[in-house]
Amino acid sequence: MSSAEGYPSSAERASSDVSRIVDPVSTVESRPRAEAPDRALAHVKPCVREMGAYTLRPYEPRIKLNQNESPYDVPPAIKERIAERLAGRPWNRYPPFVAADLIDAVSEATRWPSGGVLVANGSNELIQSVLAVTVGPGVAVVVPEPTFTLYRLMTEVNGGTVVPVPLDAELRFDVDAIVRAARESSAAVVVLCSPNNPTGGALTREEILRVHDEADALVLLDQAYVEFGGYDAIPLLEGRPRLVVLRTFSKAMAMAGLRAGYMLAHPALAAEVHKAKLPYNINFFSEVAAAEVLRGRALLVPQQDAIRAERDRLLAELAPVPGIRVYPSAANFVLFRVEAPGTTHTEVFRRLLDEHGILVRDVSKYPMLDGCLRVNAGTPEEDGAFLLALRAILAAAGAD
Repeated sequence: MSSAEGYPSSAERASSDVSRIVDPVSTVESRPRAEAPDRALAHVKPCVREMGAYTLRPYEPRIKLNQNESPYDVPPAIKERIAERLAGRPWNRYPPFVAADLIDAVSEATRWPSGGVLVANGSNELIQSVLAVTVGPGVAVVVPEPTFTLYRLMTEVNGGTVVPVPLDAELRFDVDAIVRAARESSAAVVVLCSPNNPTGGALTREEILRVHDEADALVLLDQAYVEFGGYDAIPLLEGRPRLVVLRTFSKAMAMAGLRAGYMLAHPALAAEVHKAKLPYNINFFSEVAAAEVLRGRALLVPQQDAIRAERDRLLAELAPVPGIRVYPSAANFVLFRVEAPGTTHTEVFRRLLDEHGILVRDVSKYPMLDGCLRVNAGTPEEDGAFLLALRAILAAAGAD
């Protein structure tokens, strides 16, 4: 056909094709010049840019004793029940807006009203939510240190001011100093981790009550490790609307891989904290698993007993080892300081990993913990391998 019939001729098509060829040089030149990252970072809060991130270097050890996990999996009978419930659940639908099944399971297990229960994607999210609704620019938050670094991080992200209270020389809580700091700073929140991570020290019932009664602050009590030791503060909640208790499924409940946690508080306070939680913040897999683990919690008791026994074994067998100082612990881990003159904590850490395939946690960057390592209780075989390796490393360094 000719171009007169409405179709371009071959020559016209060729000319058109040539006109559509893109010159790569002119295209590059026509693109807007890429902005420097500083243009974006200028909109990030200065306080956030100045702080360090919560990070953990990945390793693939033979024996993993660095994250305070349970060395035992969820019992098969509970897993089977979880699998049965998940198999019939459509995955294309959102989880319930209110995780009523898990909330009811928590309420039954703790004997606390469901209106005062919040559940989340790990207790870390609840720390974030509590501080989001209580902390703003210039608001004081008392934090005994060294402790879990997320408390400081979340306070500062919200523009608050951390009022640190050092532990004493034995790494025990200084309750007098905590109360004094809360009063003098007019703190909105006092954060207590008991048993404390990474030191293992725990508060007594009387000490918790002192902090609550003698300060006017909200007391945020993180009890992630309480199944292993220390006072369980749930009975203190009644009549104390300023007390908040946090729990996790990641330690004694053997669910670190699924991420679930819960908060117990007065229903009026829980309703306010709920406003800071993201919708659908816990997926249906974690909700079902956590609820069934709670209902089958009696099956986990032998595991928890074994972990406590191994923690006590670590304390007993590390105490006489030359070249280290061991601190008491009510958690599922033990903190020790390398004091041998012929080596350093970094060398001990490296040799444990490189020569024996054993990974522990270097916590020496925490305040007051220079030269310290932390090891969590594993299986008897894992702990035996760690003890044997540590003794050999210290002996080779001349610590005897």
